[in-house]
Amino acid sequence: MLNSSVLVLNRSFLPIHVTSVRRAFCLLYGGGARAVDQSYQTFDFDAWMGEGHSATGERLGSTAGPVPIPRVILLTRFDGVPRRRIRFSRANVFARDRFTCQYCAIQRPRWDLNLDHVVPRAQGGRTTWENVVCSCIACNRRKGGRTPDQAGLHLQCKPSRPRWSPVLSVTPAKLRYHEWRAFLIPNDRRATSLDVAV
Repeated sequence: MLNSSVLVLNRSFLPIHVTSVRRAFCLLYGGGARAVDQSYQTFDFDAWMGEGHSATGERLGSTAGPVPIPRVILLTRFDGVPRRRIRFSRANVFARDRFTCQYCAIQRPRWDLNLDHVVPRAQGGRTTWENVVCSCIACNRRKGGRTPDQAGLHLQCKPSRPRWSPVLSVTPAKLRYHEWRAFLIPNDRRATSLDVAV
């Protein structure tokens, strides 16, 4: 539970990062962040430990009794949006391609996906954002060590380096915690009840 996720906002309430519960409590305790409850009120560590907020859900045991886990925190000192390179990783490629095979256009579970080099490494292709796509296992086998044209496959879209943070590209169906909803999907007009996969 200490390693589960907490959304981090800058002072302007813009989402900038996701951290662990452990790190969120360290930031709260040190004064570097304030907890945000479901009413969008903010609380320092002492107030969060008390009962003056509307937090519900999971709790951690402490010597002072059960403490609600903050699912959203607000940094007290950081006002900007970090400019950082998006790390190339399997998870980030899957997020960029929305867990959808870029050849057959079918969204699949993570266990049925692979990474595919558009121009195979055997033909000089490199492992870069612009040459790697999400592919289902069946399409990956069909393509083999060939280019999409050679294998008779068509790419859904040209791969490129994302300009977003994969963590912040959450859709309503993939929203991890309902407390994140207002900050990640502000224009969603559907009902506020949402199935959340914790």
